[in-house]
Amino acid sequence: MGTADVEAVWRIESARIVAALTRFTGDFGLAEDAAQEAVAEALVSWPRASPANPAGWLMATARRRAIDAIRRRVALQERYALLAADPAFDQEIDPDRIDDDVLALMFVSCHPVLSREARVALTLRVVGGLSTEEIARAFLVPVPTVQARITRGKKAIAAAGVPFELPPAGERRERLGGVLSVLYVIFTEGSTATSGDRLLRPDVAYEAIRLARTLAALQPDEPEVHGLLALCELTAARFPARTDPDGTPILLDDQDRRLWDFPAIRRGLTALARAKQRGLGPYGLQAAIAATHASAPSVEETDWARIVRLYETLGRVAPSPVVELNRAVAVAMASGPAPALAMVDELIASNRLPGSHLVPTVRGELLTRLGRLPEARAELELAARLCANQRERAVLLGKAAALS
Repeated sequence: MGTADVEAVWRIESARIVAALTRFTGDFGLAEDAAQEAVAEALVSWPRASPANPAGWLMATARRRAIDAIRRRVALQERYALLAADPAFDQEIDPDRIDDDVLALMFVSCHPVLSREARVALTLRVVGGLSTEEIARAFLVPVPTVQARITRGKKAIAAAGVPFELPPAGERRERLGGVLSVLYVIFTEGSTATSGDRLLRPDVAYEAIRLARTLAALQPDEPEVHGLLALCELTAARFPARTDPDGTPILLDDQDRRLWDFPAIRRGLTALARAKQRGLGPYGLQAAIAATHASAPSVEETDWARIVRLYETLGRVAPSPVVELNRAVAVAMASGPAPALAMVDELIASNRLPGSHLVPTVRGELLTRLGRLPEARAELELAARLCANQRERAVLLGKAAALS
């Protein structure tokens, strides 16, 4: 077995291993470190002799590493004895506890004591199994920055005395929003990268979908979990048509909808149906908007009036300037650019999205449709200056140049 095999096993089993180790050692940082040491040993050992049970090998090796670390901590001898004697760690992970363990690991990684950046890094590292190099590459930050976020996150969890356990039912629902927001941030970065030379980062987006599926399996009665999963599936379904072979973005009007991933659309609609059973929240409403796009044969035949209504509902449930901006886009398609421009100008007057390239992008499109080309070009050029993604910037500059 080579490096790719080790990485594949780790990606699948990492959350289970770290969760089980954390439950028995009571030390989140120690568990993650021991698991990483086991992977490092696997990279050396497995090419020479492949284990019959790779997951069990990683678990047993990580257990030994944890025992070694605990042995060095004189004050934790009792815990060492308990861990060393526990038969659940002989080769397999306890199947009766693993669902709760992984769910508890998600809640620990997304604990409110952590910054958003630390939550994202820890979730991808300990729940998703990504290396620090992969996380750094995904978010275009230096590896030491990711390492520092993970280290600070583990120290913050230890300092706050965060227990490795599922929060009580009432608190769990309250904190579930934090878990969902982390997965949403990860997916959003994958679906439209904030910076860099690629519009899409599919590996990041698909990792968020994998984690959302895990969460949906562990929390099947939470409608917003299914709503987020539906939103991710339906949005990712358009990935194959969103760029051409060299990575140049293709706008929705010009996409070949035959390239959309229809199995992903079906999965998304199934998840949306489950979310609807108990009423749609913010993620479910966004998924319903994505489903409306997914069911339309073209931009012209899209039910824009329905999308406007969904954005109005979303604005009441979870108001934000981005929702208002998206509603303005839908209004432009349903009723024309003039009322939409008034909405965008109101956003600008309230200064609710300062520094965002999205506002001048939308305003430039609306002014173009109204025939106010010099103003439109100025807005698109401003949007290009504010946009950190090189691919998006090139599209904006191309549109501005076409108006000259």
